[in-house]
Amino acid sequence: MTTTLLRRGTVYSPADPFATAMLVADDRVAWVGSEGAAAAHADGVDRVVDLAGALVTPAFVDAHVHTTETGLALDGVDLGGTRSLAEALHRLAAHARARPGTALAGSGWDEGTWPEGRPPTAAELDRATGGAVVYLSRVDVHTAVVSEALLAARPDLEALPGWEGDGLVRRQAHDAARRFSRDTIGSARRRELQLAALRRAASVGIGCVTELAAPHINSAEDVQSLHALAAEEALPDLLVYWGAEGGVDELPALDALGAAGDLCVDGTVGSRTAALSAPYLDRPGERGYLYLDLERAVDHVVACTRAGVQAGFHVIGDEAVRVGVEAVARAADVCGLDAVLACRHRLEHVEMLAPDLVPELVRLGVVTSVQPAFDALWGGEQGMYARRLGPDRARTMNPFAAMSRAGVQLAFGSDSPVTPMDPWGSVRAAAFHRTPGSGLSVRGAFSAHTRGGWRAARVDDAGVLAPGALASYAVWDVPGELVVQAADERVANWSTDPRSGVPGLPDLTPGAALPTCLRTVASGRSVFAA
Repeated sequence: MTTTLLRRGTVYSPADPFATAMLVADDRVAWVGSEGAAAAHADGVDRVVDLAGALVTPAFVDAHVHTTETGLALDGVDLGGTRSLAEALHRLAAHARARPGTALAGSGWDEGTWPEGRPPTAAELDRATGGAVVYLSRVDVHTAVVSEALLAARPDLEALPGWEGDGLVRRQAHDAARRFSRDTIGSARRRELQLAALRRAASVGIGCVTELAAPHINSAEDVQSLHALAAEEALPDLLVYWGAEGGVDELPALDALGAAGDLCVDGTVGSRTAALSAPYLDRPGERGYLYLDLERAVDHVVACTRAGVQAGFHVIGDEAVRVGVEAVARAADVCGLDAVLACRHRLEHVEMLAPDLVPELVRLGVVTSVQPAFDALWGGEQGMYARRLGPDRARTMNPFAAMSRAGVQLAFGSDSPVTPMDPWGSVRAAAFHRTPGSGLSVRGAFSAHTRGGWRAARVDDAGVLAPGALASYAVWDVPGELVVQAADERVANWSTDPRSGVPGLPDLTPGAALPTCLRTVASGRSVFAA
């Protein structure tokens, strides 16, 4: 057994709100307490770490990541933040000049932020890159534009649902274009991309990455490569889901926890493919698409429940969310509520949630895996939600406070590469929601991004620093003092009183500098050191 004593810092722990030290034995927390008591442990341990005032917290869990896609985004051309179509094409051209003769990938463009108000065309991509094979995904990764060179290699794209002309693809055409661009990646290259993504996760204090694989995104070889890499390298812990309809029998070969995740009931609001009960404001004739109807969704949840594994779906529009919740409810009618509760089924995103479904989520024990950065990116009176849906519907998006108050289980993730792996930024986004009254306390948001991610995978002895818990933690250099920030002023007044014993966290007020990760430890293994 190897023992490590961390001392002379601040340890965020429910076991002792004033803790300054922590003892770790192999992959478990053995003790948490004060500096005075730490002295008694110092002589009997293998290693002593002087924290020099640093903060120790549970490591973050990113509950929704696409690892290889994240690696591609880190390596490809980043069009996020471009202020015009012309700027995006200029950036793409510079990227192409640096990689002559190779297929090119990029992500992050958003035509809604450009004065031109439209995506690039296939011809424009060809001119910018000299005729390269190009796949450029929109910021939500549910729409892309492809070059004429790619279309020449896959002319069948134009016959698939979702072909919009001029190289623009959504729905099945988008899935086919993405898979074509990914099938050219060799095993060595795939390993490089996955390694870059997981190392990035570790560098921002993420000790566990949840891979939301699915046949329209990954191949089985991609998932198997990811498992092999995680076993060989010092990297964050890996949890894998395989979002395939009727995919229960495939789970053992992929070492997957369940047939959950990105099994899509619908698309996204930004691409106008999220299934809505009322039309889009900016396209009155459109309500999005249901990719999976209720009967098929019920069959999937029933099959997973009978196998004792988690089912789950990607659901964003209110019509899709209703299908997801109703599918779990009907599975409870077929299999029994206790069997459904034991499975702890998941729903991903859950952005448009009708109030009447909130108590159903609680009754059915459904975990909601949500992305607070979506609100930071698209919320607000002038944001994309308001443009697509109108301000009234936009204000109902991502109702974290209502969900938390009712007892809905929340887990936070990034959906990387849709938004970056930035856990403190996600906690900030949830606490300072763009819709007043929809945010959480910083403490509640932090719990959703740590313990909530583990609980979403049915792991209940991790995500806190207390004796017996999994030793997954991060060490932080915190600018400024630790504070207690609560969404409700009455709670804030109580919890900031030292007598309350509520441990502080970094000040996440918008504009304040975020903590810097000094070290990340996953299940007792050091996976990052600054």
